[in-house]
Amino acid sequence: MRLPAAALALVLAAVTVWSAPVAPTPAVSGVDSVVISVSDMSRAVAFYTQVLDFRVVNDREAAGSDYEHLLGVFGARIRVVRLQLGDEAIDLLEFVAPRGRPLPADLGSNDHAFQHVAIIVSDMDKAYARLRQNHVEHASTGPQLLPDWNPNAGGISAFYFRDSEGNFLEILHFPPGKGAARWQARDALFLGIDHTAIVVADTEASLDYYRDLLGLTVAGESDNYGTEQEHLNNVFGARLRITALRAQSGPGVELLEYLTPRTGRPIPIDSEANDRWYWQINFSAAQPEAIFERLRAAHTTLVSPNVVTLNTTALGFSRGFVARDPDGHASAIATTTSP
Repeated sequence: MRLPAAALALVLAAVTVWSAPVAPTPAVSGVDSVVISVSDMSRAVAFYTQVLDFRVVNDREAAGSDYEHLLGVFGARIRVVRLQLGDEAIDLLEFVAPRGRPLPADLGSNDHAFQHVAIIVSDMDKAYARLRQNHVEHASTGPQLLPDWNPNAGGISAFYFRDSEGNFLEILHFPPGKGAARWQARDALFLGIDHTAIVVADTEASLDYYRDLLGLTVAGESDNYGTEQEHLNNVFGARLRITALRAQSGPGVELLEYLTPRTGRPIPIDSEANDRWYWQINFSAAQPEAIFERLRAAHTTLVSPNVVTLNTTALGFSRGFVARDPDGHASAIATTTSP
């Protein structure tokens, strides 16, 4: 039976509407850098460049209402030094004014303010020796070789320590067959940054933020425990649920949920960007406005009142906003620029 022309047109229109492609959900495209707070920029730059072989990319200072609104700190004047190691970058952030609260001396690896970057090394023994020669403060009792019974972590060696400012860092060595292929290079001792790790209270709540709202994908999971993990984290009885997340480019984001002990302290609810425990992950996004609206609809804590256009690119981006995840870790979602 042949349909009348008018009826056929309606059917075709319906098919066209039904099969129209759905616009992709805006998501972050990569991790541009990780921001680490410092109190003495000269001392920090010397540590990262002389001990860990980072190189300075730029050194910038910024102030004004744009940065006040972005970071939520009135009167903010900041100095930012971007450092690069391999393909990855960190931004050392010093508040020239106003100075915030100091880093708690008793901050532990299971406190929710804990965050680190994992620096990949080509030789753990040589890297540890370099750190000992420079008198770094241990956060682990010593390098730990994770056991073979753990299929995802077995054979990896790791060590936690503190930088010149007291911030936690990790060196990590991958055996053949683990990690990205480029981490098997032997042309340098310190190769780059694999991920930044954060302590979270509830993995599922964090996945709602990083996976469902920002668009990161789950790259791996692991259940880590035993004497090696306890001595790595320096937390007796430590058992962690670890979830690795990735964007299209840049370091990963690793969620560390302590299943035991569940005694880690939350990030203070009144934390601000000039407090010394402040870290920030800078995510690249082509459509920060769309992500801002999605986060607002999800009742996410937003530090910036809207997407802020910046007069300078001290933090590596020209337009963006800052939000906080369910535990209070800061994220900047922004249109990034070249260094």
